[in-house]
Amino acid sequence: MTSSRTRMSPEARRRQLIDLGVAMAGEQPLETVTMDAVADAAGVSKGLIFHYFESKADFHLQVIREQAQVMLDRTAPRDDLDDVLEILHSSVAAYVDYVSDNGQGFIGVIRGAGSADADIRDVADTTRAVMSERILERAPELGIERSPVIELAIAGWMSFVEETLVRWLADPTVLTRDQLIAVLVGALPAVAGLATTAVAMD
Repeated sequence: MTSSRTRMSPEARRRQLIDLGVAMAGEQPLETVTMDAVADAAGVSKGLIFHYFESKADFHLQVIREQAQVMLDRTAPRDDLDDVLEILHSSVAAYVDYVSDNGQGFIGVIRGAGSADADIRDVADTTRAVMSERILERAPELGIERSPVIELAIAGWMSFVEETLVRWLADPTVLTRDQLIAVLVGALPAVAGLATTAVAMD
């Protein structure tokens, strides 16, 4: 049953609807988040939602954009740390915690690259590119010079991190939070070092 409508400004109402969508998409696949459910939670008619969004697809796009931005914000490198490995550890820890808090939301963002919707694919690709660039910018601090092979290695590490997190979500008993972070952090220099060595030996 839909509750009585609360009067809100257009900006506040749009924000409310997106926030509700993000909350729902954190607990279930985004594609299963219906306009009826969002309208009911907001206490509005389904028709009102389409005053703010062109379609269900547009609403889902705005939700996944919000999820991606929150993920980027939460994993941003800390300015109060000087050591690059500490920065990496902090960002990876924040990433793991985001995943713990928003399992389906995380999967929605990273799996967006396989979506039939070009705009959702773009969100996934852009998010991954931002996270990769953060690492590449600090690669020299690890004694690793940026090059095409290092860019390839970082892309591979990103895929490893994503797949590991998806599997960990399915069974968090395999590794503790701290063990998982150690594996992910330790894999980056190892992958980059192996890539550098392989090129040097060629």
